Amino acid sequence: MSKKVFLVRHCQAKGQEESAILTEEGFLQAEALSRFFEPYKIDHIISSPFTRALQTIEPTARVKGIKVEEDVRLTERILSATPMNDWYEKLEKTFQDLDLSYEGGESSLEAMRRAQSVIQEIADHEAECIVLVTHGNLLALLLKSYDSMIGFQQWADLRNPDVFLLELKNFKTKRLYPL
Repeated sequence: MSKKVFLVRHCQAKGQEESAILTEEGFLQAEALSRFFEPYKIDHIISSPFTRALQTIEPTARVKGIKVEEDVRLTERILSATPMNDWYEKLEKTFQDLDLSYEGGESSLEAMRRAQSVIQEIADHEAECIVLVTHGNLLALLLKSYDSMIGFQQWADLRNPDVFLLELKNFKTKRLYPL
């Protein structure tokens, strides 16, 4: 038995806050994403509850006739509860030291485990072709949990949107294919 899990980074958005909406280009990207998913028999969609993630997958859900399940475990990773001018450099350090965390934030390892818990539940779900919609940092960390070569540079190279396919074979072997 094999399951396909599409891991999607949201389309271009106007900001980083929870209520940030897609840009005009982002809405066009969401429509294009819907066309991308046309040939696939998607039978379950799970998304971060952040507005930009929901708007990213809404056209696909509408075309497929699927209700989107919101899951807070797919929200963006919190680097720190306080603003940091040098956040970029500090983020890079968290890819080198997975246990490193800043005030009010979560470590890379904590974020990875949060995202992996969604994948573990999917393994027991009856759906066979699932779409998960999330955010760049959490996506990069989830990818890293399956491929240790994924790091800060791969996060920096992610696009809006970006799609990866995770195949769960016999619920043991996991292979990752960037599309």
